[in-house]
Amino acid sequence: MVQKKSVEIMVGAFMAAGFVALFFLAMQVSNLSTASSGDGYEIKARFDNIGSLKSRSPVTMAGVKIGRVKEVSFDQTTYEAVVTLTIDDQYNAIPDDSFAKIFTAGLLGEQYVGIDPGGSDRFLKQGDGISMTQSALVLEEIVGQFLFSKAEEGARGE
Repeated sequence: MVQKKSVEIMVGAFMAAGFVALFFLAMQVSNLSTASSGDGYEIKARFDNIGSLKSRSPVTMAGVKIGRVKEVSFDQTTYEAVVTLTIDDQYNAIPDDSFAKIFTAGLLGEQYVGIDPGGSDRFLKQGDGISMTQSALVLEEIVGQFLFSKAEEGARGE
C-alpha cells in the first residue's frame, strides 16, 4: 500500500513537470515569454503584402534580434500594410536608407522582419520610416506562377 502510494506521487510529480515544460514551450513558440519593456524607438515600414506577420514578431539585423513588431495596420488610402517596429534603444545607429524584408523562419513558418543596413550617415530615429521594403513571399503565388509558366510552355509546344 505504501509503495503504491509513492508510485502514484512520483507519477503525479512527473505529470506536473510535463505540464510546466509544455507551458514554457508554448510561451516560447507564441513569443509571449519575452514581453517587451517598452524601451525603444518606433519606426514604420510599408509593405504590399505582409503574409502572416503578427504583433510581437522579431525584428532582426544580421541575424540578431534588435526589436519587435509593435503593430500591424492597413492604410486605406494607399492600400498598404503599415508595420510599426519597436527597435531597442541600444541599436540607435541604423542607417536611414536601410531595407526591410519579411522572412519566414523555422518549420512553424513564423514570419519576422529583417533589416539590411544602408550606407547613409544619418540614422533612424523615433517616428521615422523605412521606405525601401520587400514584401513576404506567398507560397500560393509562387506555385501559381510556376504552374502558369509551365502551362504557357506546354501551349507553345516546347
